[in-house]
Amino acid sequence: MEQKAVILDEQAIRRALTRIAHEMIERNKGMKDVILAGIKTRGIHLAKRLAERIEQIEGNPVIVGELDITLYRDDLTKKTDNQDPLVKGADIPADINDKTLIVVDDVLFTGRTVRAAMDALVDVGRPSSIQLAVLVDRGHRELPIRADYIGKNIPTSKAETVMVQLNEVDQNDLVAIYEK
Repeated sequence: MEQKAVILDEQAIRRALTRIAHEMIERNKGMKDVILAGIKTRGIHLAKRLAERIEQIEGNPVIVGELDITLYRDDLTKKTDNQDPLVKGADIPADINDKTLIVVDDVLFTGRTVRAAMDALVDVGRPSSIQLAVLVDRGHRELPIRADYIGKNIPTSKAETVMVQLNEVDQNDLVAIYEK
C-alpha cells in the first residue's frame, strides 16, 4: 500500500482527543456514572488517553474497560484449533447497569465493529445509554450507526484505507490514508 496523505500527526491527535474529552464532559454534565470502553486494540489506548485528559480536567478518575469483539463479528471466520470461536468479550471493571457507556474506537467505517461492540456490552449488562467516540470517521456506513464524538471526519473512497498508529502499539502517533 502506498501512503497517500497524512491526516493527523501527533499534535493533531492530542488536540482532537482533548476536544473530545471536553465534549464528553459537557454532554454528560460531568463524568459521574460514565464508563469508557475501548475496542481492542487501538480503541483501548484511545480510551485510556481520554480518561487521563478527563481526569486532568475534572479531577476525578474515569473507569476504562476493554472490549474484544472477535466473537461478536458477523464476519467471524477465525477459529481456534478445535474449531470453536475465540471467546473474549468485555473486561469492564465495574457494573455497567444504568451507567452511560462510551465506546471508543480508532476508525468508524461500515459500523459493523460498533454493532459487535454493542452486542458484547449487552451480554455484560444494560447501560442507561451507549455513546460512541472515534478518532476518525471515514464514512461508507453499512449500518445506521453514527458517532457522538469525532476527532476528524475524513471522506474516503472504498479503494483507500485509513491507518491509525498509536505510540502504545506502533511507537508512532499518526493517521494516514493509504491507497489499496
